[in-house]
Amino acid sequence: MSDKVQKGILNKLLLRTQHKSRLWAALVALCVGSTMLLVSVLIWWNFQELLYGNNQNESIASTYLIVGKKVTDQNMGMANATVFTPAEIDELKHAPQVQDVGVISANHFPVYASMGGKLAFATDMPLECVPDKFIDNMPDAWKWEPGNPNLPIIVSSQFLDIYNYVFAPSQGLPQLSQSSVKNIALNLEVGSDAGKERVTAHVVGFSDRIGSVLAPKSFIDYGNQKFGRPGSTDAVSQLIIKAKDPSDLKFTSYLKSHDYSTNSENLRWSRIRSVVEVVTSATGLLALLLLGIGTLVFILFIELTIAHARSSLTLLLEIGYSPAFLSSFMISRFMPMVIVTILLSMGLTCAVQVAASVAIKSEGLSLAALPGWPVWAALAINLLMLVALISRSIRRAISK
Repeated sequence: MSDKVQKGILNKLLLRTQHKSRLWAALVALCVGSTMLLVSVLIWWNFQELLYGNNQNESIASTYLIVGKKVTDQNMGMANATVFTPAEIDELKHAPQVQDVGVISANHFPVYASMGGKLAFATDMPLECVPDKFIDNMPDAWKWEPGNPNLPIIVSSQFLDIYNYVFAPSQGLPQLSQSSVKNIALNLEVGSDAGKERVTAHVVGFSDRIGSVLAPKSFIDYGNQKFGRPGSTDAVSQLIIKAKDPSDLKFTSYLKSHDYSTNSENLRWSRIRSVVEVVTSATGLLALLLLGIGTLVFILFIELTIAHARSSLTLLLEIGYSPAFLSSFMISRFMPMVIVTILLSMGLTCAVQVAASVAIKSEGLSLAALPGWPVWAALAINLLMLVALISRSIRRAISK
């Protein structure tokens, strides 16, 4: 008897169940549960890639925080109460989740800014400098040497927003774009009356990371050495840190124990990460529930099919067919359905990833076009567990 004829006879004897609706319900539940499980892993993996894994997403890969010592009723007015010592700066470099620390140097000399025309104003202007690697939008013309009459400065984007949406409408002044602000010249008087110097400042960039006016370090150092008070340049009141995960409990506890303050709004990605973890966990649990129900229904369908073929199985065993052969035959009939269903769920997951990759490009971010290894690992584990459970149930049902 040929294999084809033998398989045809076995199909007629063993696969005579009329409850096909249960089979399709089980396969749909398996597909939905597997897809939800893979998508939950996919969301988690994508968020990890956005934060830590992709150099093109550096703008959100780490959180930059401005750290200072808290000003309280007890220490306000006390000399050097909010100044960081070299030992404290070194300790902060080794704090949990801290990747890098930079010193924010402020001007300790008078700076008086003025401008004529319709936007005429005159005010004292505080200036700061940070290491270049901490500047989010580094302009090309970011250098200054003593004797140069032109000074490049970087202004916080919030300053321009306050002017455009608060100050300008209330004063009847024109609103300004970033490009127009870069064409405006500011007259700066630097130093005391005895040796006052004049430079012309030009806005060459805007920063979303640092909420002040930045000048090149060479200018701040020059002014502090020539016009600053003796010893004032050693006083560091603020630091900028690059933290991998500011939501880490050890990191927040460290800041709290040392009475360091920072802008909590800069922790937005950490809060989003917590939300993502809750969503993926809830989705994963629901997926496991659906997957378990689908697996149970599928196994019950197989056992029902075998139970209906009890007399045929008895006959086949009596004429010489072994339980192992009959188990292999049943597995070969049901297992392809499971494999195709799980592969279909992976195909749907890949489609979700492609759609997410295309959509996120509009936000200036980058994601891989295909799911990462955690998704494929979840697929393999899911498939292996289903194969093992279904094979075991078939063998047990036939052995009875």
